[in-house]
Amino acid sequence: MATLRRLREAPRHLLVCEKSNFGNHKSRHRHLVQTHYYNYRVSFLIPECGILSEELKNLVMNTAPYYFVKNLPLHELITPEFISTFIKKGKLILSLDKDTYEETGLQGHPSQFSGRKIMKFIVSIDLMELSLNLDSKKYERVSWSFKEKKPLKFDFLLAWHNTGSEESTMMSYFSKYQIQEHQPKVALSTLRDLQCPVLQSSELEGTPEVSCRALELFDWLGAVFSNVDLNNEPNNFISTYCCPEPSTVVAKAYLCTITGFILPEKICLLLEYLCHYFDEPKLAPWVTLSVQGFADSPVSWEKNEHGFRKGGEHLYNFVIFNNQDYWLQMAVGANDHCPP
Repeated sequence: MATLRRLREAPRHLLVCEKSNFGNHKSRHRHLVQTHYYNYRVSFLIPECGILSEELKNLVMNTAPYYFVKNLPLHELITPEFISTFIKKGKLILSLDKDTYEETGLQGHPSQFSGRKIMKFIVSIDLMELSLNLDSKKYERVSWSFKEKKPLKFDFLLAWHNTGSEESTMMSYFSKYQIQEHQPKVALSTLRDLQCPVLQSSELEGTPEVSCRALELFDWLGAVFSNVDLNNEPNNFISTYCCPEPSTVVAKAYLCTITGFILPEKICLLLEYLCHYFDEPKLAPWVTLSVQGFADSPVSWEKNEHGFRKGGEHLYNFVIFNNQDYWLQMAVGANDHCPP
């Protein structure tokens, strides 16, 4: 009985699938990319491709650096200098346990996933509003809280979309702290004789013996990205998974994975390139672009609260077809709202 009870308590997962066309003026693809802020891994898979074009390879290799700052006082993120240098709009969102929340003396609200016993609180501070009212009681209270009442320090990963021609000032701005610049890691590989599901852009649910379902593709992609053997050999005790049917074997497929702190602006550029991949005739019927968020991010999409203690996944995947149709798959784990 105890085992059954634990199985029932297993964290639930949500997967939302939709289809549209990039030419549709109501298409949500840009908005959904732009509002998924905290991305740590981006992968794209191109069947019937043995080598990347120079343009796409340069786009991948020129991914901007990100920064790790150790023991950064939280009050540094509400100074007028920081906001005017790096912030055009945005909020500082804190996910705090009950004791820390009460010690800050700030106003927030209970986590929407707290249950009966509230042990977690969310504090949201509009940085632009704060910077425009430096003489306000609100700014004084927040500053007093971060500097005196509860001087919190955290290790931060920082990334900045610099639209100007000047060099990044992140290193110089935080030079009095321990700051390191990191380049995203890029892994390029050619997969040979890859068994791929057969898909029809108009059929999310697939058609028996004609095309696979979107959910089957989602599982298959996870196996490919994890380098799982898909042969389903009888003596393979690690995995019995195999490619869904119907399927076809492609001689070569190109897999690229970027790992780091990748901004939505870069992902928009990659998606835009892949949207135009079929402008010239290609053997591949589709390509995919997959994005995974940080497990401990405070939000998933926009301001949607994200929890990570029972999983932490929040990710999305585009399947881009050669007729400009696309599938969009969005997944979250426990303690998350349904994807937008």
